Amino acid sequence: MESATQEINKLIGREVYSKNGIFVGEVDDVQISIDNESITGLAVSSVNLELFKGWDLNGKGILVPYRWVRSVGDIVLVNDIVERVAVKESDETATG
Repeated sequence: MESATQEINKLIGREVYSKNGIFVGEVDDVQISIDNESITGLAVSSVNLELFKGWDLNGKGILVPYRWVRSVGDIVLVNDIVERVAVKESDETATG
């Protein structure tokens, strides 16, 4: 379990980018499933305010489902679904 803890700790502070190269934010915490002993999400703070324009974040970040993560290295690369969700939500807020 110690090596798993070290792996999780390595994620904290990593920058998160979409596969299109758009900065999403920075990993602040990790959501895990104790039962499955697996990561289920990334709590992302310092989010790109341009990408999430129109969102009412109240100084908080977002939770990115781990299934959206494409790769982890020096940065965390996520599917472009993050971009589509951000734009769709802000459009609905503007028209709604």
